Amino acid sequence: MTTTTHAIAVPSPGAPLAPTTIQRRDLRPDDVLIDIKFAGICHSDIHQAREDWGQAIFPMVPGHEIAGVVAAVGPEVTKYRVGDRVGVGCMVDSCVECEYCRAGTEQFCVKGNVQTYNGVGFDGENTYGGYSRQIVVKEGFVCRIPDGIGLDVAAPLLCAGITTYSPLRRWGAGPGKKVAVVGLGGLGHMAVKLAAAMGAEVTVLSQSLKKQEDGLRLGAKDYYATSDEGTFEALRGRFDLILNTVSAKLPVDAYLGLLRVGGAMVNVGAPGEPLSYNAFSLLGGNKVLAGSMIGGIAETQEMLEFCAEHGIGAEIETISAEQVNEAYERVDNSDVRYRFVIDTATIGA
Repeated sequence: MTTTTHAIAVPSPGAPLAPTTIQRRDLRPDDVLIDIKFAGICHSDIHQAREDWGQAIFPMVPGHEIAGVVAAVGPEVTKYRVGDRVGVGCMVDSCVECEYCRAGTEQFCVKGNVQTYNGVGFDGENTYGGYSRQIVVKEGFVCRIPDGIGLDVAAPLLCAGITTYSPLRRWGAGPGKKVAVVGLGGLGHMAVKLAAAMGAEVTVLSQSLKKQEDGLRLGAKDYYATSDEGTFEALRGRFDLILNTVSAKLPVDAYLGLLRVGGAMVNVGAPGEPLSYNAFSLLGGNKVLAGSMIGGIAETQEMLEFCAEHGIGAEIETISAEQVNEAYERVDNSDVRYRFVIDTATIGA
């Protein structure tokens, strides 16, 4: 029989979140039922709840930064047992047959991956996310959270962690490399921690110096204000990799000027308006302007193991269900250091 669970939902675009109950499906043979303990608030939750990125499905239960404990498993599940610590990120299914799924990059599934919320499963049912007490997920889309990470600080790793880990790995962050992180927010603070743990020399580029102390504590060697006219000249040609984590329009050509020959600027932020650049900003130094979107399930598991090995978790502020609407407003005002995490025991309490 289906499971009824407490949740927090957005009833219509831009409306305040409110308590509700939802139905989780019967366990299929390869399903895992998870008691959610913590759910991170990603800025993309807010964008989708407000329909900033196109038509969405309502009522919506956001949340794709999920950490919890296995409560039950289907008869064909082999990877997990009741009591295991697990996490769920941005997707809960894919075709598993196309070239990208077979390569472990399910996020690029030809048929389209099934989003954890605001999506439609291959069974035609709408998906509901982690702002809830329980969730049912296909075994292949569940990750194990190592014992070395608290579930509360692990939750944001399932989106913010993998979103920054994947491009840092792909573009070679490591010893001898100079990496600039643009923005010190939910994504940026994870990028600094991860790049520093990989052995890179990390510089934070932020609008002001108000978070400089945090940036250096998290692992950055240098911290510069982009509002200072001298910054772009002082840092010209310095970096092997620039990871842009902000969702705002930037002077792309100025940032490309900070790259060494053959360097790359990779965007993980998703601004609401197009970015423009002069082709000669790339041609003049064999430079690369790229994008990156989360990571596959195997890479997400790799990231969690890396974080456990290096003692990395998100910097969080834990909130109750009653504080979620206030948290959305505070995220809009950049008033969080650096991720809100909902204690899901307070949902429906």
